[in-house]
Amino acid sequence: MKTDVQIAREAKILPVNEIAKGLGLKGADLEMYGRYKAKLPLHIIDEKKIKGKKLILVTAMTPTPAGEGKTTMSIGLTMGLNRIGKDALVVLREPSFGPVFGIKGGAAGGGYSQVLPMEDINLHFTGDLSAVEKAHNLLAAIIDNTLYHKNRSFDLDPRRIHWKRVLDINDRSLRKINIGLGGKTQGVPRESGFDITAASEVMAILTLAKDLYDLKEKLGNIFVGYTFSDAPVFARDLNAHGAMAAILKDALKPNLVQTIEGGPAIIHGGPFANIATGTNSIIGTKMGLSLADYVVTEAGFASELGAEKFLNIKSQYGNLMPNAVVIVATVRALKHHGGAENLKEPNLKAMKKGLENLDKHIENIRFFNLPPVVAINCFETDTNKELQAVKDHVEKQNVPVAVSRSFENGGAGAEELAQVVAKTADTCTTCFKPFYQFNWKMEKKIKTIATNLYGADGVEYTRAAKKDMESIDKLGFGKLPVCIAKTQNSLSDQKGLLGRPSGFTLKIKRVELNSGAGFVIPIAGNILRMPGLPNVPSAENIDVDKDGNIVGLF
Repeated sequence: MKTDVQIAREAKILPVNEIAKGLGLKGADLEMYGRYKAKLPLHIIDEKKIKGKKLILVTAMTPTPAGEGKTTMSIGLTMGLNRIGKDALVVLREPSFGPVFGIKGGAAGGGYSQVLPMEDINLHFTGDLSAVEKAHNLLAAIIDNTLYHKNRSFDLDPRRIHWKRVLDINDRSLRKINIGLGGKTQGVPRESGFDITAASEVMAILTLAKDLYDLKEKLGNIFVGYTFSDAPVFARDLNAHGAMAAILKDALKPNLVQTIEGGPAIIHGGPFANIATGTNSIIGTKMGLSLADYVVTEAGFASELGAEKFLNIKSQYGNLMPNAVVIVATVRALKHHGGAENLKEPNLKAMKKGLENLDKHIENIRFFNLPPVVAINCFETDTNKELQAVKDHVEKQNVPVAVSRSFENGGAGAEELAQVVAKTADTCTTCFKPFYQFNWKMEKKIKTIATNLYGADGVEYTRAAKKDMESIDKLGFGKLPVCIAKTQNSLSDQKGLLGRPSGFTLKIKRVELNSGAGFVIPIAGNILRMPGLPNVPSAENIDVDKDGNIVGLF
């Protein structure tokens, strides 16, 4: 089969104004970024139109090294819905340079289920991630400038500054650094470090802001650190939030592109789900719901990570009402969770053992009173016997299930799935219920997620984590929702525990405050907010030919 780049390059791509015209938008509604990309102004969002629209969330079983294809499935499902006569639109996250140049090598779907222009989307796109990076680092520069000049009425304690810098490239050597070295004119020496841009609180703020005023207010609420007299310092105290909002003014607007079959697609925001909120923006989702009857969106990794954060955090802050959740499963992922090493060879025994992982994700979605649908993402190595065994198992649980072949056949390969999903979403109007209340105590919220969604026996806290929670409570932020950071490779906090782990205790090492975004981050296990490159990164295979065409971007 042709590579993703080859397929994308051979596809007929329409001018973005034609895509907009199909949505009932006029040329004046578009802020053009070339011929095939445009930003959409926020006035298009119409809360009255949103009522009664169907919001479909795509999640997956626990990820494996082989990949499950949530983005491919989201795009394929949307194309399938349009093919069966539904008015559908997909809303996705923006790719980060980290995975693009690290392991994945691209994040705009795959095969004949992609969004276009694929190369632009995977690289600089419309500059949103760059704007997030610049706004974040501007605050860091203002913090260090305040330390250097001591030009405020308070004395920041350089040992208790919580704000790092960010970079949209995987670089393990920047996790912990010393800055301000070289003499009095070079700043105040202190320990610091870098996170990846997708983990920035500014990224989370961008995805949770309701409008420009709300964006600026949230930026002002960012917790920076403490003074020597234990007084908290926020970004507004440094007068940084106005300039940060100015940098993000255009990045706040969602981006309009298209599917490989010429349907509309909105892409906006890009937080990771294992270390951040893992969903696209509230603004992007509401934009989609204002323009189409069925909106398909995805959340990073599996049900206990991206989907949990979508449902407990984003949906509550955005007053969103999801109508169905699609759980992507693959035969090879089931084999992996069943202990198989060779995922291409038939292994019905391992596959059936791995079904316990899928069962847990079905259970997790039902905790939110939402109807799950299982989508089997079909690969060429799958046998009919394996596919039928998965279908039989899922149907016994009274869960709708369909095989999707959108990677090979585009929307036509997802028509059966589209019929099932549309029927399921139409039966659920106001069935969604959040899993916890914001006003619960922090420990109760964490334990509720850990014991129910992860399957843990309980939760343990280090002394540092307990001290963090006491400080957060003292600052008045104990009632914020929790955004747990943990490995994506297991339902537990230990990446080697496959299938449906039991008998483990979730261990919280630290708890960080993201008061601007409006949540706290309990950190479980050895989770890294600045990933490193693999032994052979995708970047080594990406190149430009003599005609300027990008190659190796799969």
